Amino acid sequence: MMPALVVCIQSDPMETHRPVEGLRIALGLSTGIAAVTVVLLGRAPVLLTEEAGDVVDAEILEKHLPVIRELGLDLVVPEGGSDNFSLNGGFAVREMSASDIAALLFGAGRSLVF
Repeated sequence: MMPALVVCIQSDPMETHRPVEGLRIALGLSTGIAAVTVVLLGRAPVLLTEEAGDVVDAEILEKHLPVIRELGLDLVVPEGGSDNFSLNGGFAVREMSASDIAALLFGAGRSLVF
């Protein structure tokens, strides 16, 4: 089943507030009736690591990470993402190939890109 909404976060969270804002918006939308998947590209997986305290708007991220973990928000990273970033445990993270991520984005009812 394809998700109704895919939030794609591709901006570098060390340089801009957009990744944290995208994750916050995805969390808010996930509490509705639509299925939401968050795709973390580029350096965006750092949001789920110990380095998250160094990102722009880290204080906002800190408030939302426990809820994201508890709700099991569907998080996707490219293949090898778990090896390239030391992802914190407890998140519902899965790896996908580039072609599967493209299919996910194209098959979604709606997508937001940050």
